[in-house]
Amino acid sequence: MSRVGKKPIKIVSGVKVKFTAPVVEVSGKLGTLQKTLPAGLSVEVKGDEVHVLNASSAPSAKSLHGLWRTLINNMMHGVVEGYSKELELQGVGYRAQVQGGKLNMSLGFSHPVEFPLPKGITATVDANTKISLKGADKELLGQIASTLRKIKPPEPYKGKGIRYVGEVITLKQGKTAGAGGGK
Repeated sequence: MSRVGKKPIKIVSGVKVKFTAPVVEVSGKLGTLQKTLPAGLSVEVKGDEVHVLNASSAPSAKSLHGLWRTLINNMMHGVVEGYSKELELQGVGYRAQVQGGKLNMSLGFSHPVEFPLPKGITATVDANTKISLKGADKELLGQIASTLRKIKPPEPYKGKGIRYVGEVITLKQGKTAGAGGGK
């Protein structure tokens, strides 16, 4: 059995956990999240604790036991406190702004890039170059941040593009003029 999977999850006040096989539903002040458990796993709510149970002895169910305990714990944290990711735009003329449910960005392309934000994810822009994404679903938030970064990843010579705040980009040296190419 998984050591992580055996640990109970403490239910924080203001959070409701409901299990109707195979769907786990966690609701709190920031919304409601649902996930479908794989076959062989079940959830038991006892008082103020949630236990993830592994009914199968299949190796695949054993490997998913700890994963699903962590996913349910992330759901609880998300509906109470939420998660956030921060991106920054690096480059001359690169800017972003939020209009309605869309993130509009100028990234050096011949056209502006419009990125629709899914339900449950909110964005704010500071100083036209810092994008803060917030949401209750950790998985969806990470996917959206990754998709935004893929629109214009940082290039290796000048570092221009979209990067996570605090991400270190190793820059390449580039060409050196007049080095070694004599006649």
